[in-house]
Amino acid sequence: MNTFTRIISDALGLPQRGVENTLQLLDENCTIPFISRYRKEMTGNMDEVQVSDIALMREKLTDIAKRKETILSTIEAQGKLTDELRKRIEDCWTLSELEDIYLPYKPKRRTKADIARQNGLEPLANAILLQLDKSISRTAEHFVKGEVKSVAEALEGAKFIIAEAVNENESVRKSVRSVYRREAIITSKVVKTKADTEEAQKYRDYFEFSESLRRCSSHRLLAMRRGEREGFLKVSISANDEVCKDKIKAQYVRGYGECSKLVAEAADDAFKRLLKPSIETEFSVSSKQTADQEAINVFAENLRQLLLAAPLGQKRVMGVDPGFRTGCKVVCLDAQGTLLHFEAIYPHPPKSDTRGAARQVLAMVERYAIEAIAVGNGTASRETSAFLKEIGLDPKIHVFVVSEDGASVYSASEAAREEFPEEDVTVRGAVSIGRRLMDPLAELVKIDPKSIGVGQYQHDVDQSELKKSLDMVVESCVNTVGVNLNTASRHLLTYVSGLNTTTAKNIVEYREKNGAFKSREELKKVPRLGPATFVQCAGFLRIPNAKNPLDNSAVHPESYDIVKRMAKDKGCTVAQLIEDKNLQKTIKLDAYVTPTVGMLTLTDIMAELQRPGRDPRAVVEVFEFDPRVHEIGDLQVGMLLPGIVTNITNFGAFVDVGVHQDGLVHISQLADRYVKDPNDVVKLHQHVVVRVTEVDCKRQRISLSMKE
Repeated sequence: MNTFTRIISDALGLPQRGVENTLQLLDENCTIPFISRYRKEMTGNMDEVQVSDIALMREKLTDIAKRKETILSTIEAQGKLTDELRKRIEDCWTLSELEDIYLPYKPKRRTKADIARQNGLEPLANAILLQLDKSISRTAEHFVKGEVKSVAEALEGAKFIIAEAVNENESVRKSVRSVYRREAIITSKVVKTKADTEEAQKYRDYFEFSESLRRCSSHRLLAMRRGEREGFLKVSISANDEVCKDKIKAQYVRGYGECSKLVAEAADDAFKRLLKPSIETEFSVSSKQTADQEAINVFAENLRQLLLAAPLGQKRVMGVDPGFRTGCKVVCLDAQGTLLHFEAIYPHPPKSDTRGAARQVLAMVERYAIEAIAVGNGTASRETSAFLKEIGLDPKIHVFVVSEDGASVYSASEAAREEFPEEDVTVRGAVSIGRRLMDPLAELVKIDPKSIGVGQYQHDVDQSELKKSLDMVVESCVNTVGVNLNTASRHLLTYVSGLNTTTAKNIVEYREKNGAFKSREELKKVPRLGPATFVQCAGFLRIPNAKNPLDNSAVHPESYDIVKRMAKDKGCTVAQLIEDKNLQKTIKLDAYVTPTVGMLTLTDIMAELQRPGRDPRAVVEVFEFDPRVHEIGDLQVGMLLPGIVTNITNFGAFVDVGVHQDGLVHISQLADRYVKDPNDVVKLHQHVVVRVTEVDCKRQRISLSMKE
């Protein structure tokens, strides 16, 4: 633990005490949201990102520690583990350096050097390495026996032994690695037999491409690797061979005699045959890992923004999954998202039953007291929105366009079948669209994040790392907002701090059997939800209109007594203290500091008393596209158009301007200043005004600008 604390503290620039306490809490199975929200005194007020970084680094160090155990046991079994070697391995916490130390002892297939040793040529190789024997060819004659038929074969075998020694030399590997780190070039060439195929054209930019590996952006590297995987490109990583060879020879070659010449030849062979392929593979893997992490970070940030999108709240909503030939699927939901009714309307061609569809909608709006309408943004979205706005709805009933990315995935999922076993996929999809308007977070947690449509090369990156990162984002968002204990679905509850699939299922079953929870304390009656789980989850679960108003706040039950003392000291009830903001201002927090409760926790409690249970998300806004444009052919260079940001990458942002094809605002066109990160300028689902700069109807590409 002390070693981990020191390494993590140095690497992340965090105080050792806070790191040590955080590691202890993680070992006690505390969740990241719980640690960052309710254990600020222990961590030194670390935020969720810092706690997450500590957890990830702890995981990597644990993996290295396990690898060291394997290495030590392997070398010990060979009888080659000295005290000095053990100490070097135990003190090493860099994986590449650890593997370099292990390389000479690593079990491997029979090599040319192994055959040469079996033929008794190791003494000859050692003599050559000394570079003192001026008549090495004559010396080599003594080794011509058995399988070795000539002096030339003896010298060749000796060079194989020297080459292997060069390859396994830590210093040599570090020096070659440093050259690649500074100078490596990534090169991409088209596979000539496929250059003219239609499928290959999407990789045209990489048919003849090379760039410094250090400067190659993640999206370009991942695009090249995808092209390579699909068989259209050949990708390689290389550095200056001569510089590498010279660095190796500088460590091995002394003088100009015959031995020195043989050592130089062995060094060149070691680089070409052993070192170069190994280091290139290493940099290929590490560059891919770096690109993966950048892409995962982009996806994670987009997902966070999407999940924290503004909710409409508990309103009676009509959800519409628009379509032409198959009609529009319409559902009516109550304020809790329960399906009340569904039917299809056909306002568009080929049926074009505009009047009949209008009568149907108006009747449903009146019958189910609809307060807002959500229209999916897919096929026929613009036409359906326009139709709804022209049928004489109450002006108070706004029509919202909602992203339907992933709705089809949800509608065919086990979760949807479980919720609506009697309905078909089109009805489930329309329900999902309506619920997304009410509460994007509660609905989107039911869908695999990769299907939500806000990623960048999400299918090309390490899938386990992607899942781990996205799950952390979902957990963070759910716990940041808080969850209504009496309305949350099993899927939403799964992401609450401390809960899992079993406890979430048990909560829902308890609720169905016993009715709504009346207090957080009642959670302790849920099967398999023990005291430790209660501590982790209670602060993130809300009970509106509970007898104890603190049950609808982020104040943790372990701090209820503090609030009760505050209220008692002011001669009022807890409810009165929450309602009276002026009374709150008279409280002296210093009086409530204890050895376990400090000013950080007390400040959080007071902030929560001022706004108990308030949703931290923004308020949803109505948006309308420019009525002049409906198809890509309607666009003209120079047009200023309203748009919605649909995806953010590290090279720019995609914006929907209402023509069924998103346009790209390149990072260089986001502002009249240098932009390092698009997230500094735009956010997902932000309403923006863009200028059309280029339209390519054939390739379905739209270039936009947000510059003044």
